[in-house]
Amino acid sequence: MAMAPSPSLAQVYTSPVAVAVWEWQDGLGTWHPYSATVCSYIEQQFVQQKGQRFGLGSLAHSIPLGQADPSLAPYIIDLPSWTQFRQDTGTMRAVRRHLFPQHSAPGRGITWEWLSDDGSWTAYEASVCDYLEQQVARGNQLVALAPLGYNYTVNYATHTQTNKTSSFCRSVRRQAGPPYPVTTVIAPPGHTGVACSCHQCLHGSGTGPVSGRYRHSMTNLPAYPVPQGSHRTAFVFGAHQAFAPYNKPSLSGARSAPRLNTTNPWGGAPPALGSQPFFRSSLSHLGPQLLPPGPSTSGGASASLPSGPSSSPGSIPATVPLQMPKPSRVQQALAEGSPKPEPEQVIRSYTEELKTPPDEDCIICMEKLCVVSGYGDVTDSKTLGPVAVGRLTKCSHTFHLLCLLAMYCNGNKDGSLQCPSCKTIYGEKTGTQPRGKMEVFRFQVSLPGHEDCGTILIVYNIPHGIQGPEHPNPGKPFTARGFPRQCYLPDNAQGRKVLELLKVAWKRRLIFTVGTSSTTGETDTVVWNEIHHKTEMDRNVTGHGYPDPNYLQNVLAELAAQGVTEDCLEQQ
Repeated sequence: MAMAPSPSLAQVYTSPVAVAVWEWQDGLGTWHPYSATVCSYIEQQFVQQKGQRFGLGSLAHSIPLGQADPSLAPYIIDLPSWTQFRQDTGTMRAVRRHLFPQHSAPGRGITWEWLSDDGSWTAYEASVCDYLEQQVARGNQLVALAPLGYNYTVNYATHTQTNKTSSFCRSVRRQAGPPYPVTTVIAPPGHTGVACSCHQCLHGSGTGPVSGRYRHSMTNLPAYPVPQGSHRTAFVFGAHQAFAPYNKPSLSGARSAPRLNTTNPWGGAPPALGSQPFFRSSLSHLGPQLLPPGPSTSGGASASLPSGPSSSPGSIPATVPLQMPKPSRVQQALAEGSPKPEPEQVIRSYTEELKTPPDEDCIICMEKLCVVSGYGDVTDSKTLGPVAVGRLTKCSHTFHLLCLLAMYCNGNKDGSLQCPSCKTIYGEKTGTQPRGKMEVFRFQVSLPGHEDCGTILIVYNIPHGIQGPEHPNPGKPFTARGFPRQCYLPDNAQGRKVLELLKVAWKRRLIFTVGTSSTTGETDTVVWNEIHHKTEMDRNVTGHGYPDPNYLQNVLAELAAQGVTEDCLEQQ
């Protein structure tokens, strides 16, 4: 049954509490409510994240639905765009949040469903369920859905739905289940009127709607709830660990503000600047740091304000601290990164130069090794000549040294080198994964094919950001769709080994990269980086779930191709 989307009936809420129903829109424009259990989890996360937006912490952007219903493991709600994102296919659907009175059909757990062609029951959208319940309560046996924009009538006596144009009938039924979650409706800070649920308010700075703007229906878009406790449908795991591949920035490496002229024209030296709050771009869980108290010797900024000669000699005029402008996110992103080794030095360290080249082709430029490198006219080097040939020390494959230099300079330039012939890695390979967080949980639910053990849940979370010098478009924003992303491993010996190697890969920034999505075509976005993960628990229709008897061996091989092996664990 295809229903054309239409605006829901507006409702005004004088009560500070309401029932929240979350729905997603299919390709035909029909809205489908999530179950009451899933809505409770979504609402709980939404409340916490919106509370954090108003000063209680750092705002996460996504809600993983698999924590409420394992069958929904591939799906994540992306709050900034109000879409449901499927991790394995990249499919995106619109989502919305409706508020209803507590005595409404959703508040009492009442849903109405129609029988589809495949024999399954499909729930009407929440506003239709509430409208049907209201009409039946008034004694109406035949209810027309025209006020909601639908060309159907529902006969309560015969439990049928009839298309008024084609006269086609379907069976309908009324179901009673758990009630949908109750939430509190309040306005954000600075919002003096009735709570507004428009996107502009939601995505703004939290200072309330633009003055003079029309108020919107509380049933159309999300409203601002009050943060609530975790007593509502919370998914509880055991203790977990967090991993981040970046060390906490030290104050010694902090950029200091330039010192202004502090010469006292009246003869006194100004006092040293006291401790100043200092903020530096870092991971979300690293808070502001303070400079150590006492005199500053490396660049505290102060400005003396002369007020004329003082009656007492040697008096010191007052000083006022000057707050220097904070570097922009683009400046911070471009300034990050440790010093890179000289490319020529890297090539020299992994190769042995040959005086007499072998009679074979260089597989990089496809020229004979005895002639000039094909990259000789585009690669500048003061120490490597155009006809220099070298052999890699481990695998003994031979190339023009300028060709190896060109290949190295076209990559991450992290001090490592990978043979283009056999993929042998020299040094420690690192990637371009943006800043983020990796968390590990364990719970006692078995994966198909691994019924003898529990499950390891890995949650990756990377926020939107600015591309650094190692990324395709330095200084340009990148998106991070579908985070946090959930992945699953069996909690057995081999699964735990894979977990430890994934931690190493995460620290080396190899799990994700910034590039073009193969599923959506979006550029400058965070994508997987050739290490496959299982994002579904209980099915393997798309190849991203269980059972898969070869997965653990395959992912070990993929990790080894990135230079992450059991030898790395012994070195830790």
